[in-house]
Amino acid sequence: MNKLKIGVLGCANIAKRSVIPAIKSIAEYDLVAIASRTQEKATSFALEFDCEAIEGYQNLLDRNDIDVIYMPLPTGLHEEWVMKALDAGKHILIEKSLAMNYDSAKRMVDLARQKGLLIMENFMFLYHGQHNFVKDLIAKGEIGELRCFRSSFGFPPLNKDNFRYNAAAGGGALLDAAAYTVRASQLFLGSDVWIEGATLNNLDAEVDLFGGAYLKSESGMFAEVAFGFDNFYQCNYEIWGSKGKIIAQRAFTPGENFTPTITLEKQGEIFDYKVDAENHFINILNEFKRCVLQKEVEAKYEEILNQSRLLQELRDKSKA
Repeated sequence: MNKLKIGVLGCANIAKRSVIPAIKSIAEYDLVAIASRTQEKATSFALEFDCEAIEGYQNLLDRNDIDVIYMPLPTGLHEEWVMKALDAGKHILIEKSLAMNYDSAKRMVDLARQKGLLIMENFMFLYHGQHNFVKDLIAKGEIGELRCFRSSFGFPPLNKDNFRYNAAAGGGALLDAAAYTVRASQLFLGSDVWIEGATLNNLDAEVDLFGGAYLKSESGMFAEVAFGFDNFYQCNYEIWGSKGKIIAQRAFTPGENFTPTITLEKQGEIFDYKVDAENHFINILNEFKRCVLQKEVEAKYEEILNQSRLLQELRDKSKA
């Protein structure tokens, strides 16, 4: 396989703004076609990105000249089209969150495992170098022993016609903003964490608009996360240690030309470190390509299942 031939199933804003330009910049990818439910929308995208326009999602999956599907559909549509894409023999890079609930995620992973195909959630922030910089500071003992992880991701209200306010489409802060903070908790605390307590608030909307959770691990480590669609903008995490703390100021959405600042605070001293700007969409696409070519899929399945388990626990605990 010289190049990964990729088709885009859906014409979401994130595809147009960030992911498709990243695909086009990587020589090992060949963007073949973009599908929409309407020919007009598909044609608009295809003309901009110099590829074929396909009307109808199934018509894209039926193509024999496509190896990979990038799927930026709302979460509520994921299971149907993931299962169809896997049956068609396609690897899948999919927008988060993968599933409406844990059982749905397990059905998708089970079929992917049976087919030997990769599913990977597009948590692009994990592949930005600022987090390795933070890990290096911790490894050097700059903040001593870890005591607490805190993370906040939220933003002011969106347009009311946004799918994130539609329950059937998989809307709500839990499957969107919370997913980042929960995933970041695992980056530093490991996968053996669980949700000890949680709250979700609707404010009379049909989806959860904001909330928070408390995560624990067997080692005694814990995380406090907060998220929402009705909040003052926050996009950060803080790691508190026995001798200091580290703050990532723009943890989840640094643009490709944005230079993140990592703040290290110790007794009487504050250091601000500038980290190189990176395009984390390109980085995750390169990781996806590596996993496909080297047939490393099992670790990604486990990441998906653990993330889906925690989001399910968060929802369940909020009702307890």
